[in-house]
Amino acid sequence: MLARLLHLGGVQATVFEGEASANVRSQGGTLDLHTKSGLAAIKEAGLWDVFLSHARYDGQYMAIVDKDLRYYIVRGADAESSAAFGERPEIDRVKLREILLNSLPDGTVKWGHRLQKVDGTTLTFTNGTTAEFDLVVGADGAFSKVRLSIAPELKPEYTRVGMHDLSIPDAEKNAPEISRIVNRGSVFASADGQRFTLQQMGNGSISMGFSFVRDDPDWMKPEKCGYDAEDLAQVKKALAKELEHWGSEFHKALDAAQGRTSTRSLFRLPIGRKWEHRAGVTLIGDAAHLMTPHAGEGVNQALEDAMMLARVILKAQGVEELDEGIRQFESDMMARVEGIQQLAWDRCQALMFSPGVPQSLVEKVMKQRRMQVAEKLDEEQAKAVEEAMAKAQAEANAMNRA
Repeated sequence: MLARLLHLGGVQATVFEGEASANVRSQGGTLDLHTKSGLAAIKEAGLWDVFLSHARYDGQYMAIVDKDLRYYIVRGADAESSAAFGERPEIDRVKLREILLNSLPDGTVKWGHRLQKVDGTTLTFTNGTTAEFDLVVGADGAFSKVRLSIAPELKPEYTRVGMHDLSIPDAEKNAPEISRIVNRGSVFASADGQRFTLQQMGNGSISMGFSFVRDDPDWMKPEKCGYDAEDLAQVKKALAKELEHWGSEFHKALDAAQGRTSTRSLFRLPIGRKWEHRAGVTLIGDAAHLMTPHAGEGVNQALEDAMMLARVILKAQGVEELDEGIRQFESDMMARVEGIQQLAWDRCQALMFSPGVPQSLVEKVMKQRRMQVAEKLDEEQAKAVEEAMAKAQAEANAMNRA
């Protein structure tokens, strides 16, 4: 995104990508972009029309349920629901990446350049090559080498949450009951210390994630978990035990999984922690403010970072003005994101380490939303939001009766 915005402004940028090609691995599940951050960046990058051709507004359907498939919130894909919960169209990660890559001039992305270290503004890659630039932007994720070069003390912390990722291809054919439940959107199920997510993908598959509490970030090693975490049959057998007390629908979803499976351990950076500004180097996205995915904000904040940084770079007249602009950008970014980092961590704690979920979390979130509405909207707008929120709960009750 940053390279695209700079290209539009006439500034040359090079993206060094550690992967060998765009298709070397799966990019994961689906993303929901938000009006004032991710969607705003898409529009500023001149990619709105192509984004709309791939975005799924029907994917805004969302259900929050418990392990017995009891519904607590059902958000529709209609205008009323958007008013209450915000406009959040879904798009597959791989498709969003494809849109951005196709928007760049040939040669902008240098594939197969995995960063080994950073010395000032000189980059050294594992393939033996080096490069030097006026400005180095670390967008290199949770274990950023760029961040290590300017803030070695700022290290990711393990959250004690591990995840298995699985998939049901051609879900309407292979798991029609699960496909109906997902309803082209997302279903988020929680129990004490466990979470099961189901998300519709644009290619007709359903992406599944199962989270649980694990004290060791290397929990997926065979000698620690007791099975081969890359062998689908062994993973399904192990997760069936984890899901022993869950409803039959979740067992059917697990049974329908096919293809590759992968694991993750979730990390975060300390909330609000800043680094000492270093001329010629800055950070955006997970490299700057890694958070868990429970607030759905990581990609949105990263795209907003890119948008804000591009404005600073394009506006600057000379090296000194650029450096001062980036210093201010870093300060503004961390002030903007700190509350969102806290929200993500609070949601992670509520979902994975608190009793009574999802009911306890739903009640808290709805109360917070009502307070926000009361503070920010006029009486007519607040009434419309309140009606939409009541409708979401009524829809859940209707689903339970059915």
